[in-house]
Amino acid sequence: MAGGSERDDIFDSIVTSEETFRAEGYREGFQRGTARGLQDGRRHGASHGAKLSSEVSFYYGFSVTWKCLLQHGADAKSRKRMKALESLVGLVQNTPHDDPYSEKLREDMEKLWAKFRQVCSMLNVPTEFKDYIRTSGGTSF
Repeated sequence: MAGGSERDDIFDSIVTSEETFRAEGYREGFQRGTARGLQDGRRHGASHGAKLSSEVSFYYGFSVTWKCLLQHGADAKSRKRMKALESLVGLVQNTPHDDPYSEKLREDMEKLWAKFRQVCSMLNVPTEFKDYIRTSGGTSF
């Protein structure tokens, strides 16, 4: 009887080997997929964050530059433009820079985009952020 038991163990291991290898393959694939997903997620987040940051920085520079250009205007139109520019600067400064998980981030960005479009309309300049970015050539430094 002892001989039959060893024989059954050998056949059991052969029969269950496919299931064992499948389970090991699944675990290994899941671990590799999780690691790859984290890498891809970090890369995507960093890229998206950099784009958003450059856009917010542009709005700030745009506002400050136009404020300097319009600072000597004394007419009502210039005062309205200055007020709108100051409002845009305020929105930029109050945008959460240190919390990418902020639930208000999307709402704050929509307010910023709306104010930017309003200011551009008042200044009669293009309203698309991409219109201000140099797409050919590269950096100037």
